[in-house]
Amino acid sequence: MYSSKENVNILTALLVAHGIRHAVVCPGSRNAPIVHNLNECPDIQCYPVTDERSAGFYALGMAQATNEPVVVCVTSGSALLNVLPAVAEAQYQHHSLVVISADRPPQWIDQLDGQTLPQPNALGRFVKKAVSLPEPRSDEERWYCNRLVNEALLEVRHHGVEPVHINVPISEPLFDFSVPCLPEERRIERLVAKDYTEIQKSIEERIRHAKRPLLIVGQLKYGLMEDEPIGEHLFVLSESMAAIHNNNSLCIDELFSHMCHDDFCQPDFVLYVGGHVVSKPLKRYLREAVGTEIWMATDDGQVHDVFCHVQKVIECPIDDINEILPWNAKGNEGYYNQMLDRVRRIADAKKAYKPAYSQMATVKYLEHEIGWNLKNGDYYFGHIHFANSTAIRLANVYACHFVYCNRGVNGIEGSLSTAAGFSCATDDKVLCVIGDLSFFYDQNALWSQNLRGNLRILLLNNGKGGIFNILHGLEQSPARDRLVAAEHRTSAEGICMQNQVGYQVARDMASMQEGVEWLLQTESEHPLLLEVLTDADEDERAFKEYYRMF
Repeated sequence: MYSSKENVNILTALLVAHGIRHAVVCPGSRNAPIVHNLNECPDIQCYPVTDERSAGFYALGMAQATNEPVVVCVTSGSALLNVLPAVAEAQYQHHSLVVISADRPPQWIDQLDGQTLPQPNALGRFVKKAVSLPEPRSDEERWYCNRLVNEALLEVRHHGVEPVHINVPISEPLFDFSVPCLPEERRIERLVAKDYTEIQKSIEERIRHAKRPLLIVGQLKYGLMEDEPIGEHLFVLSESMAAIHNNNSLCIDELFSHMCHDDFCQPDFVLYVGGHVVSKPLKRYLREAVGTEIWMATDDGQVHDVFCHVQKVIECPIDDINEILPWNAKGNEGYYNQMLDRVRRIADAKKAYKPAYSQMATVKYLEHEIGWNLKNGDYYFGHIHFANSTAIRLANVYACHFVYCNRGVNGIEGSLSTAAGFSCATDDKVLCVIGDLSFFYDQNALWSQNLRGNLRILLLNNGKGGIFNILHGLEQSPARDRLVAAEHRTSAEGICMQNQVGYQVARDMASMQEGVEWLLQTESEHPLLLEVLTDADEDERAFKEYYRMF
């Protein structure tokens, strides 16, 4: 029988799954549930040592003898500090100790309760990874606990062998040993190979055996991926920030809203490469998709479990991404055709939808004017930057080309400055599509002697943070418009005048279309800005009518 403490059981199950076989355990009441579990595991041999400083060196000696990770488990308080000499020695000798410390709940730290001190990160730079587990009370917290343990145990042998620290807060009662078996826990593996052929073959084989395989391409640097089909009958999804263009782009939100109740479309295997995706429906769908196996390629080999089901992490420098892509994979033709049929229906509905004058209508017309040159695979305008929030979401509806966007942290600050800096380093035209809060926040980007006529700005101004209009439930708050969405009556005309930026304003469909053509086609020695003034309620209506179709 095992402890009733869920974080302790998750930890124990993953220690076994990751092949831990030896544990040095020290006496104490707070760590008793952990020690009990380790003793119950037939795969783990326990060695009792009373003095924690000596216990750390006992564990180091075992690691030297076995060349395997060894647990040293201590109770709360100063007991943890006593293992530091052994941990430091292990780090410099490149041996793997897994320090497991029991802890009091965080609310009791520094409250004059017994055996308490701040234990997370107490071992400092002498461990490669330090995590502090939650006491799970929800599925999300169970996933978080599982992920943290996996992250710590994966680091034991990652780019050198070093100690790690897992801190385990445990609330009273401590001594309930009534759970008959350990949980089945997801073990995350890391694939690292100098010869990418081996990894590529593993991916292709997994796709070949999957009934519903899916490749998702997140944000990548421009020009990284080859512009040719990836595999045969392999369905590929990407957004406008991905360095790839395919027929399934610009439909992720619509597709996953459409198939939210369609079990047939749920992928059983997903290969995810690249960085951020914007789509909330995609994230929500895959996080709730029970039984979906996800492999993710990352530049640093770290666990970035955005879809909550990662089982394998492929460490691959981002510049080598083409080396692992499944170019020779053969997916399931039936699944591919079913998904393609849905995409075509979405494309037909999108083409038929004619939004009234709004931000959506503006971006649709802009993208129509930019166009796509199928002959040479490039668009004629130059380089397109979209700011965060509503702007990038509209890009993912209409932009049939690569766009730049600051999605690393997704803040609204700095989008205009980034585009302005880009324009200083190229002679090509650079367009920044930006919302009003982002623009006025970053207006000092125009206060620069470096800018030239190759910078163009499309300012979507509806007098507030328009995205707050579509967040369900926020409309109930009287603070929404003035305090949350920062409602205002500011115009960019004066800012443009003082910074020698050419300016036009649009207030209806006709002037917007004329303004877009002026913005794209006019030759100028100074930057140009088109300010499109719309009504936030009309923007909301156009956006919701569009997604209501799906």
